[in-house]
Amino acid sequence: MDYLNVALRGFFAFAFLLLFSRLVGKKQINQFSFFDYIVGITVGSIAASMTTELDSPPYTHLLGMSVWFLFSWLLGAVTIKNRVAAKWFLGEPTIIIHNGKILERNMAKMNYHMDELMQQLRIRGVFDPKDVEFAVLETNGYLSVKKKSQKRTLTPADLKIPTKYEGMSTELIYDGQIIYQNLEMIGLTEKWLMEELKKQKITSLDQVSLCTLDSEGKLYVDLREDNIKPPTEINISDYPGPN
Repeated sequence: MDYLNVALRGFFAFAFLLLFSRLVGKKQINQFSFFDYIVGITVGSIAASMTTELDSPPYTHLLGMSVWFLFSWLLGAVTIKNRVAAKWFLGEPTIIIHNGKILERNMAKMNYHMDELMQQLRIRGVFDPKDVEFAVLETNGYLSVKKKSQKRTLTPADLKIPTKYEGMSTELIYDGQIIYQNLEMIGLTEKWLMEELKKQKITSLDQVSLCTLDSEGKLYVDLREDNIKPPTEINISDYPGPN
């Protein structure tokens, strides 16, 4: 009987967490504020307790999760509507580097250490702070870096080279399944798609892992079995060493 109880509790806890995550929105983990992170850990801990602590009634855990979620949602609503509240509760971006100069006072206020700064700069391809025009520590802990103009990679705009619109590829087949909504959106049919696949000697959708169509009308098809030949083994003894 305990197994069934645990299963039912786990199901309701999972359903609640799923609802919670859907209502939070499409934030990525690195977009969460520190408060969002704490709320997530706390609600997850309550859900785990609800699943395994059979001595306590499940509704107390559900009530606890609901209270945490409610206050989190209210805080999110307030910070969206009120800039002052957002600044007070969530903080604001802080400039860490300005024109190649590290602002140690700002770093101290954020409890941000020099080794963290250098690590984040290296991750963004910057190995010398003097190459940085601005480095801003965002409220979620992400370091935004703008290099000095003379240190940035050249772009076609810098060289005044005209470019054409590239657009975005449209998925037509995913894991062997045709995405009819996308086909209809771009004005194509299943018959056209199958004919294009036959031109590439593909006779079954099950062979296709992914199929996309770019803005120039080029079809990209990735098969489940690519039949890529392994590289030829090299026998080192066949090659003489240095004289």
